[in-house]
Amino acid sequence: MERVCASYIKDLNPKLEVVSAPKGFSGLVLVGGADDKYELARLIKERVPEADKVLIIDGVAKAEIPSIAEEVTKIIKDKISPDETFAVRTVRRGSHEFTSIDVNVAVGAKVKEVTGASVNLEFPDKVVAVEIIGGDAYISIIDGKELWRKKGPTKRPMYRLFRRFSIIHEPYLGPLDACRTMGIRIGREAQTFEVDELIIAPKGPVKALELKTFIEGVLEGIETRYQVQVKAYGRDVHKVRVYVQDMYQVVRDRSNEVLIVLEPEGKPVSQCIDELEELILRRRKRINLFIGAREGVPLGIYRFANLVLDIAPGITIATDYALSSALIAIATLIHDKFSEEW
Repeated sequence: MERVCASYIKDLNPKLEVVSAPKGFSGLVLVGGADDKYELARLIKERVPEADKVLIIDGVAKAEIPSIAEEVTKIIKDKISPDETFAVRTVRRGSHEFTSIDVNVAVGAKVKEVTGASVNLEFPDKVVAVEIIGGDAYISIIDGKELWRKKGPTKRPMYRLFRRFSIIHEPYLGPLDACRTMGIRIGREAQTFEVDELIIAPKGPVKALELKTFIEGVLEGIETRYQVQVKAYGRDVHKVRVYVQDMYQVVRDRSNEVLIVLEPEGKPVSQCIDELEELILRRRKRINLFIGAREGVPLGIYRFANLVLDIAPGITIATDYALSSALIAIATLIHDKFSEEW
């Protein structure tokens, strides 16, 4: 999109010098010649959604660590105060004898020496952005609040809570292609949330081939999602354990644990915040979540449940969306009250 972005920026002021993909590096647009670069940046943010990030260049140096550090020293005195925190982010494009980490270390030491500010790599007040393009280094000091983060300081690690969840799921049976497809989807959902275990729970005799096909799909779904998580996450990933047990026997075995049934006959989830907090956060026990398929969870099990929950009042949710919908609803309701101590 760099050429499209450059064209829209040029429309803001024909006198601007706009270079898309400088030195062949895609995804970048350099803009110069503005009478007021701060006003221009505001206009770009306001009128050009194609620009993902808009950085105002505060200093330019040769792409050499001493030159970069010297330039940073000149521009940070009035931009970072001693009571603020900072981090250095370097993106290096081209071939150099140093790494981005080398730049981060050198610049970080210089910023700390000059300003007395402390380092905060996770949630800094200010960020020293060093954008290296070939032989040039462009330096920008930006507000840490402008960074979009997947994980912010107010977001809880809900996957730790879901490690206490056991999903008791009725198998989806019928045509073999549907059994396998549903199994894959349910397996991926369970692994996405990293629940402790998934119990495939028929309610009586079932056709062996249909059950086998469903289980194969579940295992495939878990494995494919797990492999993605291992590559993408910067932490250990829990692989969901899979068991098979009659649904009624699960109820008998776990009668002293928390049992929650998901069915339309239950109370609307929006009315159950206090009950969910009590069952999930205050009772430090395993949470057993019962989910039906075509026929649903048997009515007799309702009597043994601590809570029968309707996660989408007035809507019949497809089997392959029930698990993720339930966990998203629960996480949304109790997120702010969850802490790692649970």
